[in-house]
Amino acid sequence: MNAMEKTKVIVGLGSCGIAAGAKKVYDKIEALQNAENLDIELKKTSCIGMCYREPLVEIVDENGSYLYGDIDEDSVIDIIEKHVNQHNPVKEYVVQTDLFETEDNEYTKDQVKIALRNCGYIDPESIDEYEAREGYRAIKKIVGQHMSRLDVIQSVLDSGLRGRGGGGFPTGLKWKFANNNKATEKYIICNADEGDPGAFMDRSLLEGDPHAVIEGMIIGAYAIEATGGIIYCRAEYPLAIKRLNIALKQSRERGFLGENILGMQGFDFDIYIKEGAGAFVCGEETALIASVEGHRGMPRKRPPFPAASGLWNKPTNINNVETFANIPWIILNGAEAYAKYGTEKSKGTKVFALAGKIRRSGLVEVPMGMSIRDVIFKLGGGIKDGKKFKAVQMGGPSGGCIPEYLADTIVDYDSVNATGAIMGSGGMVVMDETTCMVDVARFFLEFTQKESCGKCTFCRIGTKRMLEILQKITDGKGEEGDIEKLEVLAYKIKDNSLCGLGQTAPNPVLTTIKYFRDEYEAHIRDKKCPALVCTSLLTYEVDEEKCTGCTVCAKHCPVDAIAGERKKPHHIDQDVCIKCGMCYTKCKFDAIKLS
Repeated sequence: MNAMEKTKVIVGLGSCGIAAGAKKVYDKIEALQNAENLDIELKKTSCIGMCYREPLVEIVDENGSYLYGDIDEDSVIDIIEKHVNQHNPVKEYVVQTDLFETEDNEYTKDQVKIALRNCGYIDPESIDEYEAREGYRAIKKIVGQHMSRLDVIQSVLDSGLRGRGGGGFPTGLKWKFANNNKATEKYIICNADEGDPGAFMDRSLLEGDPHAVIEGMIIGAYAIEATGGIIYCRAEYPLAIKRLNIALKQSRERGFLGENILGMQGFDFDIYIKEGAGAFVCGEETALIASVEGHRGMPRKRPPFPAASGLWNKPTNINNVETFANIPWIILNGAEAYAKYGTEKSKGTKVFALAGKIRRSGLVEVPMGMSIRDVIFKLGGGIKDGKKFKAVQMGGPSGGCIPEYLADTIVDYDSVNATGAIMGSGGMVVMDETTCMVDVARFFLEFTQKESCGKCTFCRIGTKRMLEILQKITDGKGEEGDIEKLEVLAYKIKDNSLCGLGQTAPNPVLTTIKYFRDEYEAHIRDKKCPALVCTSLLTYEVDEEKCTGCTVCAKHCPVDAIAGERKKPHHIDQDVCIKCGMCYTKCKFDAIKLS
């Protein structure tokens, strides 16, 4: 930072930050700036990735950058006074800096940011800031070096980039198929409507760096000779849509969208936003196309594939948000620079949304080939509250559960698929010893069953029958043979469903049966939930050594199942107890035992 520049104060205003109170923090800083005439440059950015530390405020002065976390309206007053006015950084709030060690430095140490290269570094509503960080140089390189369409496609092929939406199909090959079709009208679509936890990543990218996605689409349009572009984004992402509209307007004003882009005669291309209703099935290409056309989002049989007949029966290419965000970096830096990251068959980096029983939740971008264990324990900081790591669910609601003993599996498409899980668009839900795997399978299947479009009998009815069996097991009514029924149904659904939703919906059930069969058997044979989660299988008992006879549990029991004299141990009538857990919640002496 130049010594003559003002100190910058940057507030993370992604959806996650705003939900945590970052807008109030921003308003407080703005009020201080006006009241005290602070000589600072107050700026906005989007999600910085460290969602577990929101709200986040970065201060950049002549000495360097300091990222402050867990900030509220009171602590920001202290930080502004000491850091900005007295030039004395408040170390107790600093969560990341290059100037000294912090406990959160490890969160960023092993990351390689390509798709997320600008998120948290720029104001997403400023095209100038995007261009200052090499934005739109990739499309300018194509024009300046007279790269042909096939040159662009070959660069993407050589990079090894595979679709980041879950299927992992080679992006360059997909573009090549669309390019081979010589129709005069073609379309390119960005799928920003995926419904798994990785959709958090899509939303954050659109909120934090919309121009990267737009530039990627422009390059893709050039490569396949597309005449129109659509960003299909769920309406539940209002901030992403707002920032996309701002970015699209700016891009048109700068000549990156419209007619004869950057002086290339005949290269006419523009993008509009289609707001989707948030249907999970619309993550499937043909269902998405049907929705864009105004029909109900339902998949159709293939062939023909979209590259031959897609939107309005015209050749169409569809990639997701993360895929497009990688494209400008690849073109600008070269295929070889991208391919140096990753494994033989899975090149580059992958963004994950870390969630669940993990200390550091948020967005991370890692090179393909890093182990799942390193992602969870090095970047994610391990499991909350000192609990034991049990499993990780990858691939969203229709992904699979990977047990702890397979945590050294590396992050690449083939290795993850071999476990029974899928990469998906980047969801990684971490579970600890208090998680019931049967209940997890029930939870995810309940979601996919509701999201089934109903077109395929096996998906529509088969998932419902599976859900009924799982519900029966978690209610303590499971019977011998239920596990086998689940497996038979699961494979029938996988083999006979038309689209990826039905084909992958049974994955949570199959993987939990494969790796945690003992938990299913305990539910069915012993009528016990080993993780003490399934309410119907719990037994509440009084620990007489700890019970003080305070009567609080008895007073709060809704069915009068607890009796006993004051100052003497109480007991619970198991025939009357409805297992509501009120006694367990209200007891101040840890005298209620679960079994």
